[in-house]
Amino acid sequence: MAAKRSGGQSKQSERKVPPPSGPEPRSDQPLSLQRIVATAVELLDSEGIDGLKMRRLADRLGAGAMSLYWHVGSKEEVFDLALDSVLAYNGPAPIDASEDWRGEVVHMLKDWRAGMLRHPWSAALLPRRALGPNILFRLELLSSTLSRAGVADADLNVAIWSLWNYVIGATTTRASFDLSDDDRAAAQQRLTSLSEHYPTIERSRLLLDNDWDGAFSKGLDFLLDGLVPKQ
Repeated sequence: MAAKRSGGQSKQSERKVPPPSGPEPRSDQPLSLQRIVATAVELLDSEGIDGLKMRRLADRLGAGAMSLYWHVGSKEEVFDLALDSVLAYNGPAPIDASEDWRGEVVHMLKDWRAGMLRHPWSAALLPRRALGPNILFRLELLSSTLSRAGVADADLNVAIWSLWNYVIGATTTRASFDLSDDDRAAAQQRLTSLSEHYPTIERSRLLLDNDWDGAFSKGLDFLLDGLVPKQ
């Protein structure tokens, strides 16, 4: 589980990396950690996880590959930093003092899902990476909100991992299960021909259901209904 790895790997992302020997190559636009991370995100968006190579990243930056190591220690660190950068959470607009814990949780998780859908590689990468400060902030905020709402400490971890699993699963499915209308119609037609074997999902027209956002919201309601003790 990624959380067990966060301690050791997160230090890697925060440590200062000693520069390689020799002078840093110069370019018209100086390198910075911010530029490297932003360009890595662009590369991941366009090429996917397998497309992130240090040489390719350096080419996009107009720099030599070795010059990247003045700012990052390895490709793995670039992955950590790029992932954490797309998981930043600025929080909702200030609200009144009603302490609407449910509204806060729904906003947090919808924002999390939306961010990962903008960068589909992040859902696949997150379980394998160190937990950086942005995702840790999200988890802390989510935990404190649920705790304030009445989730007992003994149940808090179960609640957090249940919501984590729901968001990651929903995002991964949405990003990968992207059929055209024609594909859906063909699949449903085939299912109809097999209705004697699969009568329930054929009747519900499961394969034609394309309301991803609605399904996510309603499923989240199901989860939240069971998390907090009834008053």
